[in-house]
Amino acid sequence: MSAVMKVAFPTNDRINVEEHFGHAKEFAFAVVKDGKVETTDYIVPPPHAPGVIPEFVKKQGATAIVTGGMGGMAVQIFKDNDIEVILGARGTIEECLKVYMEGNLESTGSVCDHHH
Repeated sequence: MSAVMKVAFPTNDRINVEEHFGHAKEFAFAVVKDGKVETTDYIVPPPHAPGVIPEFVKKQGATAIVTGGMGGMAVQIFKDNDIEVILGARGTIEECLKVYMEGNLESTGSVCDHHH
């Protein structure tokens, strides 16, 4: 049985992970099958509002989201939808995805508590 994952990354330049997922212009959705990246799609999210981005990511079929930080409510919505949340990510999407696929990318628990 092959393992397929779809990992979401917020990004503003299609290269780096955006530190706050609610400020991203796009999301990269990387489809990983048997340890290899098959495709990466870039999709513009709906306008940022409470609960909107987690719903958007869920509709894309993501199994995990890798980002710098997000609010506690968003973290809970993702977890309620069985989407793994990795916080504290920095650097390129490619490098973060590689480390994640190796099982070595751990959440640092960078939950934002500011309000917009």
